[in-house]
Amino acid sequence: MKRPSQTVAVLMRRERISGPMARWQAWRWLLVDVVTHEEGFGQTPRCLVRTEDEQRWLFPNMEVALYTDDAEGYWLNVTAPHPCWFVLWRTDEEPGEEGYAMARPERVSLSYHDAGRWLDAQETVEQVPAPVDVVDWVRTFVQANYTPEVKKRQRPQSFQSLTDRFGQPASVSTGDRRSRKPPSGESA
Repeated sequence: MKRPSQTVAVLMRRERISGPMARWQAWRWLLVDVVTHEEGFGQTPRCLVRTEDEQRWLFPNMEVALYTDDAEGYWLNVTAPHPCWFVLWRTDEEPGEEGYAMARPERVSLSYHDAGRWLDAQETVEQVPAPVDVVDWVRTFVQANYTPEVKKRQRPQSFQSLTDRFGQPASVSTGDRRSRKPPSGESA
């Protein structure tokens, strides 16, 4: 059975930094958009706009698949106030042909769980709003594949019996231990 998927393209912008921050970093990369892939985009990244202060790059042909075991992550996204695409991207270690390190989108997802895992791994993750038709596509998938887990009522901690570290019943005394008299023949 084939997974539901879409092929997308990611738009990234390289922009010149002005002001005091420019002393440490002259340029930065930002996520601009995620759009539906079209044949005319080709298969390799390419620069669409180049000025003195900005470059816009298109990274085509990235697949976004939906997995039934991550239906809760999609549900969290489509029920959020602003459903979005999550894009994990990395910067090349070394300067490329252009003379600078390129930003490269690695993964695109619609799952909150994916984004959380990537952030926990200290990856660069950005988000942009998802269009209504994509949100509807994911919502249809969620309705067919997600069943919320029934939460069992947890018994309050105060009503649970006390046990020691070996699992034996334990008792707690609230009296002052210093005022107890030692058994006969023992000193305090």
